[in-house]
Amino acid sequence: MKKIFYAPLLLLGSLLYAETISFTEEVRVITSKPEYRMVTTRTPFQECWDEQIEVHYAPAPHNDGSGVVGGVLGGVAGGVLGHQIGGGSGKTAATVGGAIVGTLVGKNLAEQNAHDVPPPPSYRTERRCTTRYEEKSAEKFMGYRNTATYKGQSIVKYSDQPLEFIHVNVTVNY
Repeated sequence: MKKIFYAPLLLLGSLLYAETISFTEEVRVITSKPEYRMVTTRTPFQECWDEQIEVHYAPAPHNDGSGVVGGVLGGVAGGVLGHQIGGGSGKTAATVGGAIVGTLVGKNLAEQNAHDVPPPPSYRTERRCTTRYEEKSAEKFMGYRNTATYKGQSIVKYSDQPLEFIHVNVTVNY
């Protein structure tokens, strides 16, 4: 009966004093293969061109004297016509009246014609640009895939060069 009592007590005591052991093991690499991936890069660039743009300007108010010239020419023409029409003492009044009416008509016609003609369109060059992308795809070396087996489990470790061994950290609790 004492043995039955001591066995569980011994088991309980060993659980209270459980330990952990950690160590590193070297596992031989079975295969070491280089791996590549397809990498696509997009490089932006600008594509530019010159474009002719038609420009319309509003006619600027100007006083180029065309109204004065038109008024003088109209006054002379009106005076000549009035002189031809009038007779006797009314000849002077017809000449003066024709000159006044001719001046007003000539001035109005000259100013109206000066503003009716729009200026011809002009052109200016504008630079236009757009961003486009050039795509390039290439295989890029990613590293070596080193494979080993430890206690029935496959272990993979990537590295910059092929490995002979993979170091495995093992922890045992008892």
